[in-house]
Amino acid sequence: MTQQDESRTGSRLRAVLQSPDASARLQAALLAGTHPSPGQVEVLVARCAVEPDFFVRDMLTWALTRHDGPATVDRVLLELRSPFPQARSQALHTLSKIGDRRAWPEITTDLLRDAEVEVARAAWRAAAVLVPEGQEAALAEELASQLGRGDLEVQRSLSRALVALGDAAAPVLRRAAASTDRGRRRHALATERLVQHPEEGFDVAVAAAERTLALLGAPVVVDE
Repeated sequence: MTQQDESRTGSRLRAVLQSPDASARLQAALLAGTHPSPGQVEVLVARCAVEPDFFVRDMLTWALTRHDGPATVDRVLLELRSPFPQARSQALHTLSKIGDRRAWPEITTDLLRDAEVEVARAAWRAAAVLVPEGQEAALAEELASQLGRGDLEVQRSLSRALVALGDAAAPVLRRAAASTDRGRRRHALATERLVQHPEEGFDVAVAAAERTLALLGAPVVVDE
C-alpha cells in the first residue's frame, strides 16, 4: 500500500469515527483491527482521547493491539503526557493490553498518583502488567501509598494490582494493616484477605476487614 493509500485509509476511518452513531463507530474500529494498516494508528490513538462510548473505546484499544507493536507503542506513549485525562487513561489501558515492557519506564509516579482517578486506576493496572522482574517490591511500595483512596470501585482496582504482584506485596500490606488511618487499614486488610481467598471477591473481603476492625476496637471485658 502506497503512502497515498495509507492517507486515504486514515481519512476514511477518521470520517466514520466522527459519526454520531456509536454502532457505526464500533464497526469502524472493528474493521480497523481486522484489517490493520499503519495509516490508521494516528487516527485510532486520537479518537481514544475523545470517544465518549466505553465499548467503542475498548474496540479502539483492541484495534491498536492488532497493529505493528513498536510503532504503535511509540505513538501511544506520547499520550501519557496529554493534558486530557481520557487520553492518558486510555493510553495506559492500551499499553497494558499490548504488554510491551518498553513502556515500563513511562509509568511514572505522577501517573500512579494522578489526581484524576481513572488515570490512576489505569496506571495501576498497566504497572502490574508491565513491571519487570525484580521490581515488584518497589512497585508494591508505591501502590501501597494509595491504599484507602477513593470509593470501593477505586479500591478494588488498587487491590487487584497489588494482588497481581504476589508475595512482593505482602510486607507493605502487613505494615499498612497496622496504620492509624482507619480507611487505609481497612483497605490493606481487605487486600490481604483477597490474596488469601481470591474466590470470595472484593466486597466480601471488605466486609471481613470491617469485622476485624470492629473486633479490634471492641472493649476488653475482664472477668472479676
